Amino acid sequence: MFVFEKEQYVYNIGEVRIGGMPGEYSTALAGTIFYSGDKIVQDPERGLFDHKAAEELISKQDEMSDMTGNPALVQIFSNSQSAISRYIDFVSEKTDAPFLIGSTEPNVRIAGLRYSEEVGLLDRAVYNSVGASAAQNELDALQEMQHEAAIILAFNPQDASIAGRRAILEEGALQLETGLLELAQELGITKPLIDTATTAMGAGAGTAASFVFVSKSLYGHPTGSGVHNAPSSWPWLRSYKKMDRDAYKTCDIASNLIAHLMGADFLLYGPIAYADKVFPVVAMADVFSAESVKMEFGIDPVEGHPFRKLL
Repeated sequence: MFVFEKEQYVYNIGEVRIGGMPGEYSTALAGTIFYSGDKIVQDPERGLFDHKAAEELISKQDEMSDMTGNPALVQIFSNSQSAISRYIDFVSEKTDAPFLIGSTEPNVRIAGLRYSEEVGLLDRAVYNSVGASAAQNELDALQEMQHEAAIILAFNPQDASIAGRRAILEEGALQLETGLLELAQELGITKPLIDTATTAMGAGAGTAASFVFVSKSLYGHPTGSGVHNAPSSWPWLRSYKKMDRDAYKTCDIASNLIAHLMGADFLLYGPIAYADKVFPVVAMADVFSAESVKMEFGIDPVEGHPFRKLL
């Protein structure tokens, strides 16, 4: 294992701390609920869903978090403005965990953030995300709200290399005249969580994983990834899934270890239904990291870390 020369920031979001040196803080894990194709969703436009099934999924993630010591977050995905408020109400009632507000539509993300402010939940909300494709009306809304916690997406559609990802964060690209990190400061984002923007295998997935290490080395901000998106979209694996579904699920879950080994502070691990498999795997990796940095560098893992809970 390794440590970084650069100071590593730790941000409090709700009751969760994210960041620090490898092995110091537990890796935070965010499972996604209400995503497109989620079987528990009955009407994605109106936000109708199976409440019992959703509660069981959220409770299972919390149970795994309590067991392992890895903090849990809930990534809420929504297709519509009317649905996002229903989802936020439900999730915030069933768990104390922080939540990410995610959607492919900027107006839905903004609506979710505004609703979180109305009901007093901003301290638990993470805007997902600010990226190169952000429209001016979205940036204007974020400028007005000055919300402190957001995912900063290091995706450069023109260049998937490490240099390209650095450029989008430091210099800007497309319609952005400044880098995303400077823009985040202007928007009042004081707790940036850098997402290395996992792309498909063969189209930059390896670079996205490597950039976790680069980002923490250069900027010190908490950095993570939705690395599971790479194997889950891999054509060969999707084809093989027809013969062996367990192999597909194993690759999906195990992919989180790749980003972890690069020093990831948080992982967007995919469907929340995978919590019972992902948490033990990442907790194991956290124990390896903590044992190494404690022995070699004298860094003690924090109270509640898997190293302390599971040994």
